[in-house]
Amino acid sequence: MDTVGESGGEPIRVMLAKIGLDGHDRGVKVVARTLRDAGMEVIYTGLHRSPEQVLEAAVQEDVDVLGVSLLSGAHMPIFTRIFELIDAMPDRPGFAIVAGGVMPDEDEEALKKMGVADVLGQDTTPETIVERVRALAGVAEEA
Repeated sequence: MDTVGESGGEPIRVMLAKIGLDGHDRGVKVVARTLRDAGMEVIYTGLHRSPEQVLEAAVQEDVDVLGVSLLSGAHMPIFTRIFELIDAMPDRPGFAIVAGGVMPDEDEEALKKMGVADVLGQDTTPETIVERVRALAGVAEEA
């Protein structure tokens, strides 16, 4: 079983979300299965969620990593809204936020400036996804 900390022994908790009108979820389901197979606890919020719903659920579930999968082209306004909501919270949540799916490479830097911890595009291998989520969970634990 994969753990967040050597002493904690808790499995890494990951929430995967589809925000907005994007109705394509095959890729996010493959990622969920990959992370589960790596020993992580994965919560999938389903399709057509709002940023408010996703953030509320991520806080309630006490996740280490929140992955938002997008193929709709609406990644910039969606992540802008996510970070506006986070900035308005009295206590900033300690989880890392990952952008996944199909996004232009030229938007990666802007997403990271907003606060996205990593951008995992459609060609990212399952092994790389697991490796990066493990690394981010370690960072999120110390935050």
